[in-house]
Amino acid sequence: MSIRSIGTAVPPTIIRQDDVREIFATQPGLGRLGQRIVGAAFGASAIETRHTVVDELDRRPREGEPTFYDAASNEILRPGTGARNQVYVDRSPELFLDAARAALAGAPDLGPEDVTHVISVSCTGFFAPGPDYLLVRGLGLSPSTRRHHLGFMGCYGAFPALAAARDFCLADPEAVVLVVCAELCTLHLRSSDDPDSIVASSVFADGAAAAVVTARPAPSGSVVLDLDVLETVLTPVGETDMAWSIGDLGFDMVLSSYVPQIIELHIDSALAPLFEAGGVEVGDVDLWAVHPGGRSILDRVQQQLGLTDAHLAPSRDVLRDYGNMSSATVLFILAELLGGPAAPSQRVGAMAFGPGLTVETALMTRRAVS
Repeated sequence: MSIRSIGTAVPPTIIRQDDVREIFATQPGLGRLGQRIVGAAFGASAIETRHTVVDELDRRPREGEPTFYDAASNEILRPGTGARNQVYVDRSPELFLDAARAALAGAPDLGPEDVTHVISVSCTGFFAPGPDYLLVRGLGLSPSTRRHHLGFMGCYGAFPALAAARDFCLADPEAVVLVVCAELCTLHLRSSDDPDSIVASSVFADGAAAAVVTARPAPSGSVVLDLDVLETVLTPVGETDMAWSIGDLGFDMVLSSYVPQIIELHIDSALAPLFEAGGVEVGDVDLWAVHPGGRSILDRVQQQLGLTDAHLAPSRDVLRDYGNMSSATVLFILAELLGGPAAPSQRVGAMAFGPGLTVETALMTRRAVS
């Protein structure tokens, strides 16, 4: 079974990293240490632009009372969790649907009538009936479409969804599975002296991505990603270094400075089951999609695995242009790999990291269908 196509979607509001750094660095009540951490975190992020549903961050004058940011006073406000989640309810449906439509458009031999399963993924908000229901209704899918929602998994959420899609296709070779990840991370940003909150504010962004997975034969000339092996590993340490909980003023992210070091120390053992199952070594992998949780994570992975700058270029490109969109991010990278020119069969390694500390990995084959 293969990923036949990937579609992406982002909110229209674009924020430049330098502008957001200025906002966070000049907040009332922020101490000198906090100002220094803001400067260092934003400056070292390797991000130039991000997309957000918090339209107020573009700093244009608006009518009515501000919710997240008051441009007149340059103050980041503190809306409650309910107010933040209401924006998720209002704004996430468009992203879910736009990404899904783009993915279906990328597989022209398949249409909404072919979709048998929907898997939605999100960790940044809640509503019910949920995104899985929304996709069935909004895309005009069959009311008997099998629906599944994976919630609150964090940045690695696309991988369990792809693993489930693969299992559905193994059970039914005619299955067509639509996987859709949408995250509105910026709803939960806030001003703080806390280093974890500052790092989160410097990297997280909003976006959605969808993939069509099926075992049905692809048309001649198509480029697909075969899902060969997917593995999951929990590192022996790091449970408290990356976490995601619900607070009164939004969702609280813990992203400690030790995460890159933990990943560096344990990435070889985390990849061992994948390589063993796939019968490959790191040098056999031609292309890489590494979730850019931050620049330092990419740096540590590259150094530890001995990867080239070309191997990490797609991941760094997505980080630069979009930031960290949690579960959707790795699909943005895979979309870049899938959309490249036709080439001989290439092995693809993909990985993402999340709460636990969880390492999800996949081995794929990129090939042109003859």
